[in-house]
Amino acid sequence: MPPTHPALQFSYPLPYGAIVHEGGVQFNVFSRSATAMRLLLYNKVNDRDPADIIPFDREINRWGDIWTVFVPGLNPGQLYHFQADGPYDPSHGHRFDPNARLIDPYARALAGHYLPSHDGIVRPPKCVVMEEKFDWQGDRHLRRNLSESVIYEMHVRGFTRGRSSGVKHPGTYLGVIDKIPYLKSLGVTAVELMPVHEFPTNDCNGRKSQRPNYWGYDSMAFFSPHRGYAASREPGAQCREFKEMVRALHSAGIEVILDVVFNHTCEGNHLGPTIGFKGLENSVYYMLEADGSYKNYSGCGNTVNGNHPIVREMIFHCLRHWVYNYHIDGFRFDLASILSRDRRGHILPNPPMVDLIAEDPMLADAKIIAEAWDAAGAYQVGSFSNRRWAEWNGRYRDDIRRFWRGEAGMLGSVATRLAGSSDLYQSSGRRPYHSINFVVSHDGFSMNDLVTYEQKHNEANGEGNRDGDNHNCSSNYGVEGPTRRKPIEKLRLRQIKNMLATLMLSQGVPMILAGDECRRTQKGNNNAYCQDNPISWFDWSLVKKEEDLLRFTRELIAFRRQQPTVRRADFLSGRPGRGQRLADVSWFSADGKEIHWETQRSLICVFGAIGPDNPISRHVMVMLHAGQQP
Repeated sequence: MPPTHPALQFSYPLPYGAIVHEGGVQFNVFSRSATAMRLLLYNKVNDRDPADIIPFDREINRWGDIWTVFVPGLNPGQLYHFQADGPYDPSHGHRFDPNARLIDPYARALAGHYLPSHDGIVRPPKCVVMEEKFDWQGDRHLRRNLSESVIYEMHVRGFTRGRSSGVKHPGTYLGVIDKIPYLKSLGVTAVELMPVHEFPTNDCNGRKSQRPNYWGYDSMAFFSPHRGYAASREPGAQCREFKEMVRALHSAGIEVILDVVFNHTCEGNHLGPTIGFKGLENSVYYMLEADGSYKNYSGCGNTVNGNHPIVREMIFHCLRHWVYNYHIDGFRFDLASILSRDRRGHILPNPPMVDLIAEDPMLADAKIIAEAWDAAGAYQVGSFSNRRWAEWNGRYRDDIRRFWRGEAGMLGSVATRLAGSSDLYQSSGRRPYHSINFVVSHDGFSMNDLVTYEQKHNEANGEGNRDGDNHNCSSNYGVEGPTRRKPIEKLRLRQIKNMLATLMLSQGVPMILAGDECRRTQKGNNNAYCQDNPISWFDWSLVKKEEDLLRFTRELIAFRRQQPTVRRADFLSGRPGRGQRLADVSWFSADGKEIHWETQRSLICVFGAIGPDNPISRHVMVMLHAGQQP
């Protein structure tokens, strides 16, 4: 029999989650269809069963659809789950399971692992009662203009996990701190961290997976930093260490942008586990078909119902939480087009969630970046929102790759991308800096592999090389994979430099993938989501081996940051600016004459200086030649 607990009290039904008050903790959770709710309390992270079970009194501990109870005597560090009774009727959207241990959607931290199960009950990591106490030492958001940014996409674990990193705590938030001098010397202004929200690394039944969830695009607790990146095993330590990392990056002048995944969760489809949202209110948190099955616009089994008011409120609270409690400078929204879909899955012209994020006063200084497509065919690059949203510019990626691969007829497209993609952003009132320019990202080949492989080589993923994109616009220049043939290696290095130079000299905001500055390779794997090994890890020996390319990249970044001519806030007009004789942009063929856009493969672009209001601005000439002959 569970032990008798001191008299329970009622306090406040908001905010959601576990809130520390004087003398105890308030627990608040939403469920519209539950017939009963229980709070499970644990003493240790590896406890299979709760030490105490506290039922919510339906008459006293329920306000509308919010179940709330104050438990005196509890303190920060307390471990807990929720448990809910209710109908199990999948055809009508209900999947309640009275035995399921449920993660609090608003949990500030998780602790422990999925425990082995022999009775059919999934035992997920425990939620941790947390207090948001931390000495920020005066730290605030850096508030750097987006137009002045140089973004570095990286994976927290992969950045220092390899033995060559030489850090004290490899693969952790603290490991990133040790490498800040490198980031600062490179010159980047922001790191864009691949998912750090809590996600399951291995099997939900406590078994180690042969294909671990390395990337982390499978969230299960949006308010909590991933515990696997903490050096300490103490429950909740990940919160402190994450804040230490942010504080140290800010001290070095580097902003922190989070890659957030509000399009699906790790609960999967009807075959997936019930560990949180499914067991609290499945039909609210997920988009469902008329028969109760899951809509799958994410390609991952389910789709978060982002424009339902309850879910919209949760996402809104979550973003504010990261900005206020963790001093996060911005967000990149994975498969953001899903946020444009209504509850039935239709694309909305003015999605409430998208507008809310753009207009929220607490997010006013935060950078908001959309991956403006989804896995069901929506492609909104250039049309995601006419407000302050920036976008990963997939058109830029494809056009620059195709031009440098030597495809004919690309001159006009590459000129448009070089000049800031006005075809995509000008008509909606946005600016060049709303284009996040990139040639490669985590999703696909690395820069080195883009010039080394024509075909993907994903055999290590265990899916028969069927996974990953087949449309890579890559070239191996004569040999598939590494080679000792010096002419081919010389050409590959030149092509890497060509693409890096194009990226850093284009109007818009450049983003590079960690390791591209020193030829990091994934051995042809263009979908390394499950490769927690040297295929994905940063090889720090390359910093010395490829020091020429690293120096080249540093100097490109330094030039960009020093020269406002290549990072304008306004689109180019082809006319001279105020007080200037030279047009803000001019185009010429290789011999300096009129250009023939359809037939030539060489281009001279001259960006004119901005004008007397910006005395450090200079004329900049960019020469591009993608032909085979010098």
